[in-house]
Amino acid sequence: MADRLRSGNGSPGRLKLGRRDAEILRLAVPALGALVAEPLFLLADSAIVGRLGTLPLAGLGIAGAVLGTAVSVFVFLAYGTTAGVARRLGAGDRRGALAQGVDGVWLALGLGVLTAVLVLLLSGPLVDLLGVSAAARPFALTYLRWSLVGLPGMLVVLAATGVLRGLQDTRTPLVVAAAGAALNVALNLLLVNGAGWGIAGSAVGTAATQLLMALALVAVVARGVRRTGARVRPHPLGVLRGARDGVPLLVRTVTLRAALLLTTFVAAAQGDAGVAAHQVANTVWTTTALALDALAIAAQALVGRALGAGDVGDVRAAVRRMVQWGVGAGVLLGAVLVPAGGAVAGFFAPDPATRACLAAALVVLGLCLPAAGWVFVLDGVLIGAGDGRYLARAGLGTLAVYAPLALGVLWLAPPGRAGLVWLWISFAGVFTLARLVTLVHRERSGAWMVTGAPGGGA
Repeated sequence: MADRLRSGNGSPGRLKLGRRDAEILRLAVPALGALVAEPLFLLADSAIVGRLGTLPLAGLGIAGAVLGTAVSVFVFLAYGTTAGVARRLGAGDRRGALAQGVDGVWLALGLGVLTAVLVLLLSGPLVDLLGVSAAARPFALTYLRWSLVGLPGMLVVLAATGVLRGLQDTRTPLVVAAAGAALNVALNLLLVNGAGWGIAGSAVGTAATQLLMALALVAVVARGVRRTGARVRPHPLGVLRGARDGVPLLVRTVTLRAALLLTTFVAAAQGDAGVAAHQVANTVWTTTALALDALAIAAQALVGRALGAGDVGDVRAAVRRMVQWGVGAGVLLGAVLVPAGGAVAGFFAPDPATRACLAAALVVLGLCLPAAGWVFVLDGVLIGAGDGRYLARAGLGTLAVYAPLALGVLWLAPPGRAGLVWLWISFAGVFTLARLVTLVHRERSGAWMVTGAPGGGA
C-alpha cells in the first residue's frame, strides 16, 4: 500500500499528503468534539443552579474552581498515557500498550481517591482561600463535598481517554463525552427540580455521570485487554513508573495554571470594566484553545506511534504537516476574530467602557492565534515523544519570563483599556512567543526523537 502511494498515478506527494491530512482529521475532529463536550457539564450545572438564586450560583462558581484545579493538574494522566500507549502500539506491541494503559487507569483511580479525601478534609479552607462570601459558603461546601464522590471517576476518564487516544481511537471518547453531557442535564433537572435536592442534586447528578462515563470507557479498554490477553491487575512498577513519568507533565501544567492565575490577578486591578472584559476575552481564548488542542492530541497519538515504530522520517513529515495545520487554524481563527472583535464585544458587553476594553483585547488575542497554533502542536509533539522533562524546564523558564512582564503591567500600566491591552500583549503575545522559542528550539534539535517502545514489561 505504501509503495502504491509513492509510485501510483498522479502526484505521489499529493496522495501522501492527502492520506496524512485524513489521518490528522480522523483524530483531531472527534477529539475536538470531546473537548467541547466537557465544558458543557459546568454550563449545564450553572444554568440549572442559576435558577435557584444568586447565592447557590456563586457557591457553584467557587466549588467549580476548586474541582477544576484538582482535575486539571492531573491532565498528565491523559497525555502521558496517550504517549506511552501509542509508542507501544507503533512498536507492534498492542498487548503491552493495553497493559501500560491498565496501569494508567489504576494510577488514576488511586490518585482520584486520595485527592478526593484530601479536598474533603480541606474543603473549608479551600473555598475560603478563593474569597467565598459568608452567605455563599454553605452552597460552595455542599456542591464541593457531594461532587467529590465523582472525582475518582473524573481522573479515570482522563486515563482511559488517554489509552484510547494512544490506540488511535478518539471517536469512543467523543461518544461517551456527548452521552455524558446529555445524561448530566437529565439527572440535574431530575434531582434539582424534580426531587428538590437543590444544589446538592446538581453535584450528585454530575458525580454520578462522571462515574458512569468512567465505567463506560473502562469497559471499552477492558474489552481490548481481554482480546489481547493483557493483564488487568495493576503492575506495581508500571504504576510507579507512570507516576514518576507524570511528574514533569504535572510541573508543566502547574506553570501554565500559574500564568493564567497571574493574568487574572493582574486583570482584577484594571477596574470593573477591565476585569469584566478580561473574563470574556479569557473565555474566547479558552474556546479557541479547544480547536488548537485537538490538533495537539492528534500530534501526541501520531508522533508516539511513529516513534514506537522507529520511523523517524514519518515523524518529521508528520510534525511538518501538523505545524502547518496548527498555524493555518490559528490564522483562520484570527482572521475571523480580529474583524469581528467589535461585534463580539458589543454582544457580550453593552457597557461602553467594557466594550472598548474587550474589543481592544480581542484584536491582540486574534493576532496571536497563529503563533498559539504552532505552540499547541509542538507541545503535543513533545508530549507524544515523552519529552516531559524538557517541557517542565521550558515551562519554568517561560513563566520566569512572563511573571515580571505581568507584574510590570500591574505596577506601570494605567488601569483600564491600556492596562488590559498591555496585559494581553504580555500573555497572548510574549508568553506565547517565549513558549514557541523553547518548543521550536527543541523540535529542531531532534534530541526528543528517541525511537522504540518505553521500557518495562507488560
